[in-house]
Amino acid sequence: MQIHHKQLTVPVLQGGMGVGVSLEKLAGTVALNGGMGTISTADCGYREADFREAPERANLRALRREIKDALSISRGKGLVAVNAMVATRQYNDAVKKAIDAGVDAIVSGAGLPLNLPELVPEGAALIAPIVSGPRALGLICKVWFKRYHRYPDFIVLESSRAGGHLGFSRQNLISGTCASLKDLIKSLLAPIRDLEQKAGRHIPLFAAGGIWSRRDAEEALSFGASGVQLATRFIATKECDASDSYKSYLLRASKDDLTIIESPVGMPGRAITSPLLTHLKDEGRIAPVRCSRCIKTCDPSRVPYCITDALIAAVKGDLENGLFFSGDNIDKLDRIETVEAILNEFRGLPVPL
Repeated sequence: MQIHHKQLTVPVLQGGMGVGVSLEKLAGTVALNGGMGTISTADCGYREADFREAPERANLRALRREIKDALSISRGKGLVAVNAMVATRQYNDAVKKAIDAGVDAIVSGAGLPLNLPELVPEGAALIAPIVSGPRALGLICKVWFKRYHRYPDFIVLESSRAGGHLGFSRQNLISGTCASLKDLIKSLLAPIRDLEQKAGRHIPLFAAGGIWSRRDAEEALSFGASGVQLATRFIATKECDASDSYKSYLLRASKDDLTIIESPVGMPGRAITSPLLTHLKDEGRIAPVRCSRCIKTCDPSRVPYCITDALIAAVKGDLENGLFFSGDNIDKLDRIETVEAILNEFRGLPVPL
């Protein structure tokens, strides 16, 4: 996979983790080591002095700086991407700002990114939807071609084992009846082959959700994927942008601590059963003190809590008030690593071209 003469040397995409978990340091270092590093656009300006008064302005200013810093860290190696959530009010502006800053790729989920090609001039950056199955992929590609005569440059397929927001029903997640990553990959092979014939080029598929080791990657590639996405494993790295308290909290957690929540974003998600979630279960609601205007559908008078405040508390290490997302491989998160060591494990695997 190439853009502006840049390419991956390992078939690993670092998943976007907001708020503030994957910013310039993590993304830049992943790219430096040959992978695709990803900055999450979700309230990425939370560290700015004017974030509370002008969150939109703070987010866009910070996003531009973080992309520039990540590109500098990468030294022209790998790729630097942003993960942009469709559900956010700043979606359009964030994507445009990322393109203006010189990002290599836009990865988009938490909703259907139907207008993404409109925001990204062809050739300006790679564009990729995050999907949970063939139905979502089919709808996205149908709209992209009809409106813009565009196809994805690559596709990210997230299974039910991923952390954060998930594209499956809460009932199926709790009952464990979601399709396996293997079955999901196989369900996309024929649709992707059809897309490739129409586009006249290869469209790589990155498999996500439950990927941890080289063995997991080899298995996903044997099923038909072209690469893999890891997120949770990158949290416990020296280069992760979250606080040490955040990392320590996840290191102490186990699979028994995980739960499926209904996020204010309007999607289910996998998170650690923290004091915040226990309090919400007992009390039902924590009225937001302020609104950072992050989610399109959010009504501050009705949501059970402010997800922005909860995620900012988490990344800063506030264990009482934080919301901590995680994939279901949390038991394997047992030590602090380096990004270089993780990506070295995947070297020698074929890269998507």
